Amino acid sequence: MSIFEKYKARYDSKQEEEYSLQEYLEICKNDPMAYASAAERLLAAIGEPELVDTSRNPQLSRIFSNKMIRRYPSFSEFYGMENAIEQIVDYFKHAAQGLEERKQILYLLGPVGGGKSSLAERLKSLMEHIPFYAIKGSPIHESPLGLFNPLEDGAILEEEYNIPLRYIKGLMSPWAVKRLHEFGGDITQFRVVKLYPSILNQIAVAKTEPGDENNQDISSLVGKVDIRMLEEFPQHDPDAYSFSGALCHANQGLMEFVEMFKAPIKVLHPLLTATQEGNYNSTEGMAAIPFDGIIMAHSNESEWQTFKNNKTNEAFIDRVYIVKVPYCMRVSEEVKIYEKLLENSSLHESPCAPDTLNMLAQFTVLSRLKEPENSNIYSKMRIYNGENLKDTDPKAKSMQEYKDNAGVDEGMEGISTRFAFKILSKVFNFDSSEIAANPVHLMYVLEQQIEQQQFSQETHDKLIGFLKEFIAPKYIEYLGKEIQTAYLESYSEYGQNIFDRYVTYADFWIQDQEYRDPDTGDILNRQAISEELEKIEKPAGISNPKDFRHEIVNFVLRARAENDGKNPAWNSYEKMRTVIEKKMFSNTEDLLPVISFNPKASTEDQKKHSEFVKRMTERGYTEKQVRLLSEWYIRVRKSQ
Repeated sequence: MSIFEKYKARYDSKQEEEYSLQEYLEICKNDPMAYASAAERLLAAIGEPELVDTSRNPQLSRIFSNKMIRRYPSFSEFYGMENAIEQIVDYFKHAAQGLEERKQILYLLGPVGGGKSSLAERLKSLMEHIPFYAIKGSPIHESPLGLFNPLEDGAILEEEYNIPLRYIKGLMSPWAVKRLHEFGGDITQFRVVKLYPSILNQIAVAKTEPGDENNQDISSLVGKVDIRMLEEFPQHDPDAYSFSGALCHANQGLMEFVEMFKAPIKVLHPLLTATQEGNYNSTEGMAAIPFDGIIMAHSNESEWQTFKNNKTNEAFIDRVYIVKVPYCMRVSEEVKIYEKLLENSSLHESPCAPDTLNMLAQFTVLSRLKEPENSNIYSKMRIYNGENLKDTDPKAKSMQEYKDNAGVDEGMEGISTRFAFKILSKVFNFDSSEIAANPVHLMYVLEQQIEQQQFSQETHDKLIGFLKEFIAPKYIEYLGKEIQTAYLESYSEYGQNIFDRYVTYADFWIQDQEYRDPDTGDILNRQAISEELEKIEKPAGISNPKDFRHEIVNFVLRARAENDGKNPAWNSYEKMRTVIEKKMFSNTEDLLPVISFNPKASTEDQKKHSEFVKRMTERGYTEKQVRLLSEWYIRVRKSQ
């Protein structure tokens, strides 16, 4: 099928389907979605969650305390937002059950560039997936069930057509009342249409924004008289009225109010009756207009706090269901956000040196975290990312301790994802001869932008501190490892030798036995064995070597039992891999002449250098980046 045929088929599948009122009621008998509320339909569009047992994943188990969490495929691209999404789904679930949430405004509260608008767009998009039924010709797409009286018709509808009484609201629009009079009370003359909500056509989905405070009035929500129709109809006639307000368009669907609390309070009043009583008044004194939909709003925290602190707004505040949408506070999830943004740009095909996105994510996450007491903020960032620091930072606290000390507002301030992506754009375009990104250019651009943004002195010093104290030193360590890995041809073999020797020494140390070196014949007592072990442990900063030795030996013994008595691979156990790499990379002086791009003294050195460059490009660097990063690394090492 060609793209044009697909387009036409998709268009045809969403065209109106017309039924008589009797046919509609027969559909209701077997299909509850024919009379479902907007919340129920949106819940159906969101779909069932995937249950994730976090206890099976070491990183997730530390982040979510081994709990079973729900992940919704329809929000799969919203990284690090599990909590906010769960609250949003809870809101729709409770509203669908007819609980208090159905009378409340869903309010997304969060900092700029935190993803509120993206969440709102996704919800509006999901709203389009499930069709609904409306009276044909109704300017507000009202439900056919509004034609019936709950007291007189409710029992019959429930008994004969399986429609629960709570769906019979008994409120017709002024337009429907006029048509009913024209039909002489014969409701069978009303026709019913099956419609798909549409953002483009403003069918059951609408968006409104605050206008100028001096001239904005409630007509943006409730509509106004159409002066062109006054020649034919009196001013209070429904046919003279333009049902053009956002509440009119969003009936049986979803209305989004952008930056809601920037609007004057008088403009917001129709929202109170629309949510609480299911109707609102027009501007022309007609009868009340029914509303059965969802109102969703979002704004920044400063606007919410200003509104909240005004005591005259208490009635409104009580009708708001707040979902906090903080910035992402997990480095690995922040990286996924950047990757998603890059995928939607031409930069997706441009080279990005390893650790560039990770470094930017670390910087932005650090800016969002609250400084912990008696602990290191870099360690806190790593704990939030689900890392285990038991052996490297004994002062690191648990995730829950950090969260309890930080309070509920953590993540509501800091560097926005939008700002971070602008930084990334500058980094990719930093070199006029190559569109590519690398961490050295990233650090330069970050420092430049921090100076230009004119932050407060406190914020400026804090951000520069993150760069100098954490980001740059960690990258020097990372790049050293990258270079050493590319330099060592027998990297794996070297690592395995260190691993095997460590396990042998640790085993003899635990058993308190002397060890005879099979190559030299030297005998090492327990003290000498311990000194050999410390040569490996100290570069890695192991704080409790006794426990660490027991843990590694126990791991190896278990692994041998499943591996025909052979030692496992040196990099199969994360903690030990880190320790060995620290040992391997503690001395890098001998590789500086090889990685340098200066003329080489011998053919052998030139060959080693060429092999080094080749292996670096295989690791994801361009040749130009290898040169830049190697020269930067040599400069840094010589200055230390």
